[in-house]
Amino acid sequence: MTEPASHLPSGLPGLDPRFSRLVTVEGRAADEGAHRTWHYLDTADELARIGVPAVGTILAVHGNPTWSYLWREALAASVRLAEEGGPAWRFVAVDQLEMGWSERTAVHRPLPQRTSDLAAFADALGIDGPVVTLGHDWGGAVSLSWAADNPDRLAGVVLLNTAVHHPEGVPIPAPLRLAGARAVLATATTRTAAFLETTLALASPPLEPSVKDAYRAPYRTAARRRGIGGFVADIPAHAGHESHAELQRIATGVAGLAVPALILWGPKDPVFSDRYLDDLVRRLPHADVHRFEGAGHLVAEDRPYADAMAAWLVRHRERLAAPHAREHAGVPDPAEAAVAPEGYAPLWAALEARRDDDTTAVVDMARRSGGVPRRVSWRLLDDRVRSIAAGLHRIGVRRGDRVSLLVPPGATLTAAIYACLRIGAVVVVADAGLGVRGLTRAVRGAWPAYIIGERAGLAAARVLGWPGVRISAPALTGAARRALGVSHTLAELAELGAGAVLPAAPAPDERAAVLFTSGSTGPAKGVVYTHGQLSALRDTLAAHFQVTRESGLVTGFAPFALLGPAFGTLSVTPDMDVSAPRTLTARAVAAAARESDAEIVFLSPAAILNVVATAGELTAPDREALARVRTFLSTGAPVGRALLESTNGIMPHAVAHTPYGMTECLLVTDITLDGIRAAETAPDRGVCVGTPIGENRVLVSALDADGAATGSPSGEPGVLGEVVVSAPHLKHGYDRLWLTDREAARDLPQDGGRWHRTGDIGHLDAQGRLWVEGRLPHVIVTADGPVAPVGPEQEAERLGAVRRAAVVGIGPHGLRQAVAVVETLPSTTRPGLASPDLAADVRRAVSLPLVAVLAVPQLPTDIRHNSKIDRTRLSGWAEGVLGGGRPVAP
Repeated sequence: MTEPASHLPSGLPGLDPRFSRLVTVEGRAADEGAHRTWHYLDTADELARIGVPAVGTILAVHGNPTWSYLWREALAASVRLAEEGGPAWRFVAVDQLEMGWSERTAVHRPLPQRTSDLAAFADALGIDGPVVTLGHDWGGAVSLSWAADNPDRLAGVVLLNTAVHHPEGVPIPAPLRLAGARAVLATATTRTAAFLETTLALASPPLEPSVKDAYRAPYRTAARRRGIGGFVADIPAHAGHESHAELQRIATGVAGLAVPALILWGPKDPVFSDRYLDDLVRRLPHADVHRFEGAGHLVAEDRPYADAMAAWLVRHRERLAAPHAREHAGVPDPAEAAVAPEGYAPLWAALEARRDDDTTAVVDMARRSGGVPRRVSWRLLDDRVRSIAAGLHRIGVRRGDRVSLLVPPGATLTAAIYACLRIGAVVVVADAGLGVRGLTRAVRGAWPAYIIGERAGLAAARVLGWPGVRISAPALTGAARRALGVSHTLAELAELGAGAVLPAAPAPDERAAVLFTSGSTGPAKGVVYTHGQLSALRDTLAAHFQVTRESGLVTGFAPFALLGPAFGTLSVTPDMDVSAPRTLTARAVAAAARESDAEIVFLSPAAILNVVATAGELTAPDREALARVRTFLSTGAPVGRALLESTNGIMPHAVAHTPYGMTECLLVTDITLDGIRAAETAPDRGVCVGTPIGENRVLVSALDADGAATGSPSGEPGVLGEVVVSAPHLKHGYDRLWLTDREAARDLPQDGGRWHRTGDIGHLDAQGRLWVEGRLPHVIVTADGPVAPVGPEQEAERLGAVRRAAVVGIGPHGLRQAVAVVETLPSTTRPGLASPDLAADVRRAVSLPLVAVLAVPQLPTDIRHNSKIDRTRLSGWAEGVLGGGRPVAP
């Protein structure tokens, strides 16, 4: 029998008291014969009131030391979703026995008992399918027990930070070890509210006092906190624990679930780290996963998880409504082999085709090789790739396992990457230019099973606690191996795998790589590519730039430094620090070109600056080698006409190209120096980046008056909006960022293709050329409508006294005013207001009204490219300076 609960305290913020219920349930297992009073929250009556029949039930289980109050936002969101015409799910959030406002008993309740408790509760309420389980903390394991035991009623599972398995030999997290210590347990969890208060303090941002009080309400006395202590004592830290076998049973059952799944995660959790997320993803490989960067254990308080869950319910509406139909199961039939697209050849096909070729394949010019170029033949490279691949497989690397590569571009990295790809391991590549913090965030987020690194990378992995079995690229002394925690070296793996048979090659639709974005527009994101997409990128490049076996390639840009073997052409890495592109000199490029007799040179925009600056050091033989180059490419950030013309002075016979793309779609459009010259005769604003390459497509989604890209994507000329792109090599998705992936995707039902929202703004002209005018977050929404920054910046940069300019907004959204921030010639030494004469000149040159003109020694740029202006940072700085703050450099 159920009845409304009348004993809840008033004023629980965010919780509708009408949802509160009590029910008497007959106990099971050790509680058999007893009748227990459960408290729970239920939206059934509210759905009935608005006249919407429920399609199923969401069964939510809290963890320790929270209660059903944790789910208040999801309860409200589920009702809103039903009111707005979305799927109507009855939401039932239970207080586990001994917790919240449910009954306190004298019965010992380890995990097996709690799984029996939940089953009894669900049966007492008559909860039938379809059911979506939802759990957090130890409520995750309890909810998953019901899911695994009720496949006939299960429709889906949703999880917040939780775990179903702890690896042998790894200590449980320190906070749980401390709280669970025999001498501390009772004091920390029951006699005092220390465990509860510590948990509430984990919220980021901090909880409001009234919300903290709501969580404290059921646990005011030691008697009411006994359940908190019981949960901590029940953590199965070793195989002999009474709950260990039950947790193992649940973990095995989870791996067999073939229903849609959603995992929402707070990576700052000191208890349930990304180690446990990785385990869950392995058991539920089809799950939609989103890591909320900066969120922690109380992810339900830290981030809008309820909105994410509502979006997921809508996205999988049909699958969840028909959970037992094979076509909606969410897991592909293993008997259905992937069909390779027409013309598909794996990335290593050209390497295998030249396995008997003793000519040079890769040359590494880096100083670390002792000043002598390191040359590797096609035969040796193929043998090295095969032996390392087989060695990796022998030590346990399997399809889908992630391997983080902390090796600079060169022959070693090339061999390691192709070895991983060949056996289906997923390579994780994060640029050293992200810095220690950025790299740590990237590696921890990807949670690789293995790390292959040079000494510096392995040392960072050791000190910073990066996950993964460590494999050293160079040979090490015994002491160094122990200090770095190295299990194997690449040479040992090659010896182990010599002559061994390789496993079957991965299919085109299997994941191949996770490449991290630059971090210039927020935390670096992992971008997932399949084998088919990487091969499509190779084919697009080869066709557009006419790359042949005889081309020869100099690559001073890390993302493309590994494509030489894929093209079947000789590739050379010049002497430079790839984490600092401006270390590349003109002589180093010339030496690399001479070594390879290269026809194609690929450099980053930041690298070009120093190459041009050091051109005076070139010798006659240097210039002769560079004169043989026929194609020069630079991408990653806009490259202006003046810089391209300067490179033409160094490579006089090369056609200069500056393709436009992003990590999510590495090549979209292309324009040559002659194309830029022709575009400059047009009246368009922005940077012309040319027309789409090959089968690529570009459309624009128009901005509305609020600066949002709400227009239907089209190719209409002259429309300012967000650039959306489609290509055969467009990313598979973002890694463990389901919400970001969903927001970045653009569905065009009439087209049927896959489209990506780039975040760039611009327009198409009548010739189909794309003009980029900035980033969507940098749009200045004034009282007269949205304004893109690049056009006004170009107007300011036409002044002789201005080297570079950035136009940013200050003030409230919708009423923002424009400020120009300029680098001057000669450079100013003190940041602040520009001189009256310069300010007047800039105002006359710029068609946009400016509230102020500021001068700085140097505009701040992003980490990786050293060339993209950080307008968000500048905007905050300008607002502070104009508000009376101290004018220190931004």
